[in-house]
Amino acid sequence: MRALIVGCGYVGLPLGAALVRQGHQVVGLRRTGAADAELRAAGIEPLRADITEPATLATIAPAFDWVVNCVAASGGSPEEYRRTYLEGTRNLLAWLGTRPPRRFVYTSSTGVYAQNDGSGVTEDAPVQAATPTAAALLAAEQLLLDAARERGFPAVILRLSGIYGPGRGYWLRQFLAGEARLEGDGRRVLNMIHRDDVVGAILAALERGQPGRVYNVSDDEPVTQRDLFAWLARAFNRPMPPPAPVASSGERRRGLTSKRVSNARLRAELGCVLRYPTFREGFTAELRRMAGEAGASLPPAARPISA
Repeated sequence: MRALIVGCGYVGLPLGAALVRQGHQVVGLRRTGAADAELRAAGIEPLRADITEPATLATIAPAFDWVVNCVAASGGSPEEYRRTYLEGTRNLLAWLGTRPPRRFVYTSSTGVYAQNDGSGVTEDAPVQAATPTAAALLAAEQLLLDAARERGFPAVILRLSGIYGPGRGYWLRQFLAGEARLEGDGRRVLNMIHRDDVVGAILAALERGQPGRVYNVSDDEPVTQRDLFAWLARAFNRPMPPPAPVASSGERRRGLTSKRVSNARLRAELGCVLRYPTFREGFTAELRRMAGEAGASLPPAARPISA
C-alpha cells in the first residue's frame, strides 16, 4: 500500500516506520522540513505541506491507498484547534474528493466525552462540547461521519486517551519533578494509552476499521489519580503529592472530566492486543528507559509489575 501520514511526528513517525517494516510505501507530511533526515532514516518519504493552507495541497496528487491524519495543533487555543482539526480536516476531504483512499484514519480524543462522575464510557455514550477545543474536535469528527454516511468516504475515527511514552507523560513527569498535586480527594479517574499502542491501534484500523465507525483507544484500566500517585510513591519511596483544590488544577481550563473509557470495541472488532495494558507496564517501561539514559538503576518498587 501507498500510505500518507499527515502530521508525521510523535505518533506518525513510529507509525510510518512500522508500515515501512511491513513493506508499505510511506509518505510523511509535515509543515516544515526540520525532521526530513529523521523521516528518511526510517524509510519514510518526506512531503512538505500545511493542511490549513489548501494551496499547499493543490500541487500534490492524492494518490494514496491509506491516509492517516494524526496531526497535532501547534498551540492550545480554540482558534488553533479549529484551524488544525476542523479546517484541516475539511481541506483534506476536499483534496481527496477526486480520488478517495481505501481507508482514512483520523485521531480524535476522548476529551469529547464530558462525563465527570466516574461513569463508564463507550463509543455510544453522549458526547458534548464542554470546551471550545472539544467543540473543534467534535466538528471535525462530524465532517468525517457525514462524509462516510453521505458518500461512502472510508473514514475511521479513533478517540485517543491521554498519550504517554518516550519523552512524554504528564502525570509521571509532574511526579518526578515534585510538581504533582492531588486534586481534591484524588478520586478523579484518568484514562491513558501508551504511544506504541496508539500506533498498534492505527495499524489495526487501517487493516480492519469499518468506515463511519468510532473506536476508543485507551488502555485496559482507567485509574484514579490517587491510585496512580500511590503506585509512583511506592516505586520511588516518596511521599504522596500534597493536595490542592480541584479548582486550582491546570486541567480545569481544558475541561475537568472523570470517566472510565472502555476499549472493548477496539479489542473485539479490531483485534487489538495492547503491549502496555495498564499504566503499570507502560510506566515501568518508561522508567526503565529513563534509568538507562541516566546510567542508573530502576527504582526497586518499580521493577515488578504489580497492583
